Amino acid sequence: MAPRISVVIPCYNAANFIEETLQSVLNQGYPNLQCLVIDGQSQDGTVDILKKYGDRLTWISEKDRGQSDAINKGLAMADGDILTYLNADDVYEPGCLEKVAAFFTARPECLWAYGKCRIIDGNGAELRKLITRYKEFWQRRYSYNRLLVLDFISQPAVFWRRDLTAEIGLFDVNEHLAMDYDYWLRAGAKHKPGFINAYLARFRLHPVSKSATGYVRAARAARDAAGRYARKQGKGYLIPCQYLNYFLVTGIYSLMNLKR
Repeated sequence: MAPRISVVIPCYNAANFIEETLQSVLNQGYPNLQCLVIDGQSQDGTVDILKKYGDRLTWISEKDRGQSDAINKGLAMADGDILTYLNADDVYEPGCLEKVAAFFTARPECLWAYGKCRIIDGNGAELRKLITRYKEFWQRRYSYNRLLVLDFISQPAVFWRRDLTAEIGLFDVNEHLAMDYDYWLRAGAKHKPGFINAYLARFRLHPVSKSATGYVRAARAARDAAGRYARKQGKGYLIPCQYLNYFLVTGIYSLMNLKR
């Protein structure tokens, strides 16, 4: 039997993109899927869209303490062997879940894995291909020390076994911008991830997304998270490299925004 995969979708006022996101999950044709949408009491019609899908998904709409809290609520409801979360404006590539299931079935010792991910704009057109290629370069050359310096793992393309969450816990509700990177650092400190050499997802960058509007704060949060883990593991010598990466990332994104 195919392993059960639970996809948690945290969302808030996501009416512009949530339907495309849902279709990318539900239309995978994967035979053992649980789709959970955790909505933070949206006021823009998101809930009306969710209602259309009937029993094809499970959803709740209630106040939460932010994205990490919503993800944790979904993970607590999840009954899958393999877990993940997908933001309400991102999408999966066709065949994504089949590839993930095949990977974990073939590698029972692997607790978490990541694949490749494209970047798209609000209309679905691919952009920032150089950044995608840059991340892929490091994805193929994983080491925990490298992960402590730069976040080359694309969140929509990460999947993990239930056993990993049982071991390392849920997402940090105090993290609002680097919650995914914090989780990869926590997981990577204990287990080496696998690499799925395929495009699994598309990350959407649009004018009101957190990545577009708060890239400096997000980069700072990532730097601070990496610094905490470096100190905790006696790898303070990496902190200058973390700061160098922070200035490099914010500089590159500032240039890209100027060119838009």
